[in-house]
Amino acid sequence: MQAVDLRPGMAVLFNGQIHKVEEYQHVTPGNWRAMIQTTLRSLKTGKAIKNRFRPQDSIEQVILEPKECQYLYHDPEQYYFLDLEDYHNHTVSKEIVGEKARYLAENLEVKILVHGGTVIDLELPTSVMLKIIETEPGNKGDTVTNVLKRAKVETGFDIQVPLFIKEGETVKVDTRTGNYLGRS
Repeated sequence: MQAVDLRPGMAVLFNGQIHKVEEYQHVTPGNWRAMIQTTLRSLKTGKAIKNRFRPQDSIEQVILEPKECQYLYHDPEQYYFLDLEDYHNHTVSKEIVGEKARYLAENLEVKILVHGGTVIDLELPTSVMLKIIETEPGNKGDTVTNVLKRAKVETGFDIQVPLFIKEGETVKVDTRTGNYLGRS
């Protein structure tokens, strides 16, 4: 595959490691030669790097097998997922899960990406429903629009919610930004 064929979301082999293409831009600066500017995230370390390729550079694409799974539970080192197709359990290290653990509520359906029998990455849905377990009550008279307060959700993660949200309610949270989206 040539660099000009890269697209965001693809997995490629770069410097001996599997990277996911996060950003891709085809640039032709004035009378210079065209180049492909990319942001690549290492699926092993999680670090992002920016790199330029010539359009004709050869790049090896890595095919990742997606598997629909359901989150079960975790211990201090591993997260456990049930494959919804063949009911096989997959273990994923906490390094791969990383910040996504904030949104992993029990029985959440996610997509894991497997390469050569090893789990490489975890994809969450764009939004999840989480139960509020702790928040301060809103005060009467605090009716200014867009006033937010801190609330802890069932996964232990703190989010900002409007004043009218109470403990025990379920809220919709954007997994890309961590922002409150609404109530259920």
